[in-house]
Amino acid sequence: MKEVDCVIEARWIIPVEPAGVLEQHALVTHGGRIEAILPIALARQRYSAARRFELHQHAVLPGLINLHTHAAMSLLRGLADDLPLMTWLKEYIWPVEMREASAEFVHDGTLLACAEMIRGGITLFNDMYFFPEAAARAALSAGMRAALGMIVVDFPSPYASDPMDYLAKGMALRDSMREHALLSFCFAPHAPYSVNDKALAQVATYANELDVPVHIHLHETHDEVAQAQSEHGRRPLARLQELGLAGPNLLAVHAVHLNAAEIDVLALHGCHVAHCPSSNLKLASGMAPIAKLLAAGVNVGLGTDGAASNNRLDMFAEMRQAALLGKTVANDPTVMPAAKVLEMATLAGAKALGLDDRIGSLQVGKAVDVIAVDFDRPELMPCYDPISHLVYAAGRQDVSHVWVAGELLLEEGVLTREELRSARTRAAHWEQRIARGRVGSPPTG
Repeated sequence: MKEVDCVIEARWIIPVEPAGVLEQHALVTHGGRIEAILPIALARQRYSAARRFELHQHAVLPGLINLHTHAAMSLLRGLADDLPLMTWLKEYIWPVEMREASAEFVHDGTLLACAEMIRGGITLFNDMYFFPEAAARAALSAGMRAALGMIVVDFPSPYASDPMDYLAKGMALRDSMREHALLSFCFAPHAPYSVNDKALAQVATYANELDVPVHIHLHETHDEVAQAQSEHGRRPLARLQELGLAGPNLLAVHAVHLNAAEIDVLALHGCHVAHCPSSNLKLASGMAPIAKLLAAGVNVGLGTDGAASNNRLDMFAEMRQAALLGKTVANDPTVMPAAKVLEMATLAGAKALGLDDRIGSLQVGKAVDVIAVDFDRPELMPCYDPISHLVYAAGRQDVSHVWVAGELLLEEGVLTREELRSARTRAAHWEQRIARGRVGSPPTG
């Protein structure tokens, strides 16, 4: 009998790839990797484990991947709601950020976000924010996997003075922390309207040389597209294409306002899309043509956006929202089936970040980024199809266990790391500080 670190027995194991559901199976792990997936009876015969989890009313599946967020903005949750995007940014969010943004702010906000995300079954987040080194420290202290954005914007901030300064600091961070197994990196120019041509072209050069993803807001609102046509004589994607950014490294966030030709461009160049349905709805940005993107062969993952514009980092909510909206926009109840949406929340996100050889599905040799969802609840009974329930019925409150790289971070709904349990105290400090210094008060009705 072989000695291993852990055996997780489950009513269902949902690998995502290959597709389907394995009933009464066990996931065997050792050294942070998946050793085997086999029937429970065989696992008991073949493996002796340091820990054995008998989750016989649970579904076990890959950890969810939040493909777009601004984690530190959890400290701005609910600060200014019910406003148009540019009003929200320019009159409320950016002024507070310019006053409060610091390494301490980013660390504490990201740690708070990690606690929320782990509790909701998210094992990896793709981040875009100032002071990414502070976000890296928070993610590592949480034991969570993070793709860190090397942010670039035209305007100065407490973090950097100009686009080249942003790039230099981001590259230095990547060089210093790239050996951390839980960390990966993306170039993160904020948006076409906030980054000049020279900086975007430099990002394209670096991304192609280093084979690093480019994480950028794109075609989020009608106003963004109209402004680009007025100032540059072409739509934002066309501008990015001319600057050399259209390619398999491009991760377009939102991608709401696309015409048929632009969908073809994204498909032809192997680009990826991060779909953020709740944020798009809350900011009235529009409803993205996700069924058309998928039909064209574009890889689409799911993201929450930041907690300041959502207001929750909840991938179960995003899965349900994406499925329902996708059907409505396409006027077709057969599009966006549950299995596809679950893939968008897992493997598609891994593909967009170039990490699908390590995470995103349950396969022998991949990392143990695994979650368990407890189905022993009235709202999840009866169950004829666990994948359907994960998308349409389950919620983040049903997540019972979370492992990242083999480490148990959530056990029976309780966070295991003390650092994560301290996040609430840190959040209370920032709530008082930001409330005292607010510039104006957002409308309430």
